[in-house]
Amino acid sequence: MTSTSNDYKQLVGFAAADRVRDGMVVGLGTGSTAYHMIVRLGERVAHGELPNIWGIPTSRASESLAVQHGIRLTTLEAHPLIDLGIDGADEIDPALNVIKGGGGALLREKIIAQACDYYLVIADSSKLSQQLGTLFALPIEVVTFEYQAQMAFLERLGCAVSLRSQASGQPFVTDQGNYIVDCRFDGIPHADELAHQLNYRAGIVEHGMFLGMVNEVLVAGANGVQSLTV
Repeated sequence: MTSTSNDYKQLVGFAAADRVRDGMVVGLGTGSTAYHMIVRLGERVAHGELPNIWGIPTSRASESLAVQHGIRLTTLEAHPLIDLGIDGADEIDPALNVIKGGGGALLREKIIAQACDYYLVIADSSKLSQQLGTLFALPIEVVTFEYQAQMAFLERLGCAVSLRSQASGQPFVTDQGNYIVDCRFDGIPHADELAHQLNYRAGIVEHGMFLGMVNEVLVAGANGVQSLTV
């Protein structure tokens, strides 16, 4: 039987959840791969393997899922250092820089990532690329006020821009009440330079490039789960 992308996501999500040890504070990612990780963590909690873990979710969706599966939640105020953060990614380059934000939680995800002692990214092998921006559009979170000005600015950087929308046709709104603009580049050869430009632009809240933040990537594919480090 041929494995599907979802099979790989479940495989790597479970493998990551099995890295968690009792007593840890765990950053709970968002998205289809992180979903399987949270479900597996809940199973381990229910089986009595992890009676003393705490989770800090990166989105309302992950918060709801964690509560549903019996994972106790906490905050960065109570636990400013996260032992292990686990989250998915939309694109991963050879240096383990990643693009995130396909699920719309990039701002909270980056806040959690920068608080992690060890940040583990999980993905199926289709997310590997030689250069960021070749497989996936870069999500950029912008304030709703005069957001068209940010779209025009981003377009001048050489990308095709689109305002992310819901199925209803209304703009997608993040947990923080912002919009997301998806920026399609023909590759991003100088990610640090682009990040610098975006970081200093008023109206742009955050971008989906996580540069130099990842300690390890677990990738699932036809050969099982492999660990990538630099």
